Amino acid sequence: MKMFHVGVIGLGNRGAWWVNEMLAELDYIHVAGLCDVYEDRLQNTKAQLMKKGRPAPAVLTTDYQALIDAPEVEVVLVFSSWANHHDAAIRALRAKKPVAIEVGGAYSVAECESLVKTQEETGTPFMLLENCCYGEYELMALNMARHGLFGEIVHCAGGYMHDLRGEISRGNETRHYRFHEYLTRNAENYPTHEIGPIAKLLNIGNGNRFVSLVSVASRAAGLHTYIEAHDDLREKYEKTVFRQGDIVNTVLTCADGTTVAITLDTSLPRYYSRGLTVRGTKGMYEEATQSVLLDSETYPGAEWDWSPQFCNRERFLEQWRHPIWQRYRGEGVKEQGHGGMDFLVIDAFFEALDKGLPMPIDVYDAATWMAITALSAQSIAQGSVPVAFPDFTGGHWKTKKEEPVWKYAIG
Repeated sequence: MKMFHVGVIGLGNRGAWWVNEMLAELDYIHVAGLCDVYEDRLQNTKAQLMKKGRPAPAVLTTDYQALIDAPEVEVVLVFSSWANHHDAAIRALRAKKPVAIEVGGAYSVAECESLVKTQEETGTPFMLLENCCYGEYELMALNMARHGLFGEIVHCAGGYMHDLRGEISRGNETRHYRFHEYLTRNAENYPTHEIGPIAKLLNIGNGNRFVSLVSVASRAAGLHTYIEAHDDLREKYEKTVFRQGDIVNTVLTCADGTTVAITLDTSLPRYYSRGLTVRGTKGMYEEATQSVLLDSETYPGAEWDWSPQFCNRERFLEQWRHPIWQRYRGEGVKEQGHGGMDFLVIDAFFEALDKGLPMPIDVYDAATWMAITALSAQSIAQGSVPVAFPDFTGGHWKTKKEEPVWKYAIG
């Protein structure tokens, strides 16, 4: 693969990790530029790069337009806060510099429409770095579905279910944007981890699409209770009122009649889960119990209690491991970032660039998945009414695309 000269926007926890633990380890990446609003992050990330024996970036700036304009930067990666993703991506596209952005929800449908329009007008490569689309079990479920093991898919579910009370409530001190988000918004604010793999499995944008959405939000109580229980937070924030509901449930309806339920659950005590569930006429997959149930197999007593079959998915993994993970396991590559998902998604972006291939998670995917946040906010604000889902493909979803066969294809 050729050498790519990369500029990085956003050096918080995630951005700094991407630079120092991933990009610095890839021999086809030269980090040519760094951008963050905080000078200490710029200097710390530069120092860490140099400790790894990588050259100092030529561009260090707090102005992301300056980074995009810099001739030393050929490709732009956006790891900044959710609010910044759209504008930074638009500017990179207009500068004809390929761009990939970290995940997050959109603030308006208009943002998503302008992202699609700009990419179409410029033809500049764009990708959403939704790492969960490359999760080993998500791809196993997709592979099983493609081979018909679940029969006709009727319903899918998933969620971002992660106790983030400490991160959110201390966001002012750690300069984490979630604090402000939870103060000012009430929406399904982080939909793409769960909807990405589901959308690929259901062929959204490629013969199927979302046609409507309805969201329901619980009251906001979890963060207040957490703050009251911690001395370092109580004095500062005990009177703070958060808008973001503790639990947001969203149901989407697809053109083919399939339904999808996703859940945001980040401000109450709980274990981590993305909750991927696939329900079909011949079987199911459920991440929470790590289980597969198929009509084609015998499960004694399954009609009433198949709990002895819980945690049986490893038995299916060897046979139904997706080709992407067959190769990845076979190569014995270090599992970098969330068990290997981060490596796979960033490598997919640069390989598509190198070979001139369509992006595996393209601008239509990004607009569709990110729009869920804006649409859910609208639904909740209007009393949890259903809202129509825009078609960002301009009707092209009706024609199933012939995806090129290559090692990172997940269509």
